[in-house]
Amino acid sequence: METTRKPNYVEELLEIFRSPLSAEELRDQISDYHESDIADAFEQLSVEERKKLYPLLGAEWVAEIFSYIEDPDEYLQELNLDQAAKVLSFMDSDDAVDVLDELDDSTQEKLVGMLDEESSHDIKMIQSYEDDEVGSLMTTNFVVIHDTLTIRQAMRELIRQAGENDNISTVYVIDKDNRFYGAIDLKDLIIAREGTLLDDIVSTSYPYVTDHEKIDDCIEQIKDYAEDSIPVLTGEKELIGVITSQDLVEVVDDAMGEDYAKLAGLTAEEDLEETTKESMKKRLPWLMILLILGLGVSSVVGIFETVVAVIPVVMCFQSLILDMAGNVGTQSLAVTIRVLVDENLTGKQKVHLVIKEMRVGLLNGLFLGTLAFIFIGLYVWIFKQNPAPHAFVISGCVGLALMIAMVISSLVGTLIPMFFHKINVDPAVASGPLITTVNDLVAVVTYYGLVWILLIHVLHLVG
Repeated sequence: METTRKPNYVEELLEIFRSPLSAEELRDQISDYHESDIADAFEQLSVEERKKLYPLLGAEWVAEIFSYIEDPDEYLQELNLDQAAKVLSFMDSDDAVDVLDELDDSTQEKLVGMLDEESSHDIKMIQSYEDDEVGSLMTTNFVVIHDTLTIRQAMRELIRQAGENDNISTVYVIDKDNRFYGAIDLKDLIIAREGTLLDDIVSTSYPYVTDHEKIDDCIEQIKDYAEDSIPVLTGEKELIGVITSQDLVEVVDDAMGEDYAKLAGLTAEEDLEETTKESMKKRLPWLMILLILGLGVSSVVGIFETVVAVIPVVMCFQSLILDMAGNVGTQSLAVTIRVLVDENLTGKQKVHLVIKEMRVGLLNGLFLGTLAFIFIGLYVWIFKQNPAPHAFVISGCVGLALMIAMVISSLVGTLIPMFFHKINVDPAVASGPLITTVNDLVAVVTYYGLVWILLIHVLHLVG
C-alpha cells in the first residue's frame, strides 16, 4: 500500500530563498506557505542570507515571520535601527514588547522613540504594567465599534479596521462615553439583516478582566469562557486591549513549566542558556534542606538498629515502604496543587479533598498491603526458608505498615501544599523531593515502629 509522503516545506523554502529569483518572483512563490514554516526556514539561513532577504520581503512580512520565531530579538539586531523600528511598528503591541524587553535599555529607548505615535503609545502602556498583571499580557490588536452604528455601518467599520487588526472573530462595542458596552460574534454580524438593530446582536453581559488584576487570579475564569479573546478594561470600564487564546496558552504553558520545575525541587524553570553557576544557585538551597531532612531519616533508621539486629529480614522491605509512601504523597501533592488553583475553594471543599485523598490512600493501601502480605509471605517462606507462620507474620506486618504509610502519606501530600497556600506561599514550592523526604521519615517510623511493637514486643518474634 502506497502512503502519502508529507512534503518538507522548510527544505522547499530554503531552496526558494537561495535561488536567483527576483523580489517579485520570490514573494509570489513563498506566499503559498504558512509563516510558521517560513520562520523555521528563516532560522536555518545564514546571517548574510537573511540580511539579503529583509528588504525583499518588506517590514510587514518580516514582522509576521518574527512572531513565529522563538527569540526574534536576535534577528531584530541584524537590522539597522530604522529597519528594526519599521518591523516593530507592524508587530502586535504585546509581541513588540516581548522583543523590546530582551534588548538593552538604550536600544529600547531609541527604537520606541522612532515608532509612530500610536505604536509608541501602545507599547509604553503595556510596559507600564507589572509582569504579573493582566495589562502586561494584552494586545491592542482588536476591532471596536460604537453602539450607535447601523448593521451596514458596522460592517464598513469592520472592513476598515480589519486591514490593521486581524483579531476580528469578535467585534467589541463601546458606548458614547467610550466605555465597554458588549461584544458581537463575527458570524452574527455577517448574517444580520440590514434592518436589524445592532443592539439586538450585542452580548452586553460579555466576560471581561481588568488591567491591574493578577494573571494567576483570573486565569481559570478566562479558561472557563473558552473565547478567542477576552476584553481588558480599566477601572472606569474603558476598553484598552484584549487577551487572546494564544496569549492564554502561552501563560498556561509557562505556569505549568514553572510548577513542573518547582515540583522537581527548583526555584524556577531552567533552560539550555542558563550557566552552571545559575543552575547551582537555584538547586542548592533545596538540596541543602533535603540533606538535613535526609539526615533526620537516617538518624531515625539508626534508632531502630536493635529491631534490624533481632529480625534482619525486615531490612529487605524498607525500600518498598519508602518508595510507595513517596509515590502516594507525590500523587496527592499533584492533585492538591491542581485543585488549589481555584481561589474560590471553600473550607468545606478543602476538608472534602483531605478526606477523599485519605480514603483513596486507605483503599489503595488495603489492596497493595494485601498483595504485599501474600507475595512477601511466599518469598520469606520459600526463598528465605522460614516457617510459614513466621513468614506470614512478617509479611502481615509489612502489609499493615504499607497501608498505614500510604494513608499518612496521602494526608501529608495534601496538607503540606494547603499549609503553604494558607500562608501565601506558592504551594508548588511544596515540591516532590520535599514531600518524598517527609514521607520517608513517616514511612520509616511507621514500618520499624510496627515491627518493634508487633513482632518483637507482642509476638516476641526473632529472626
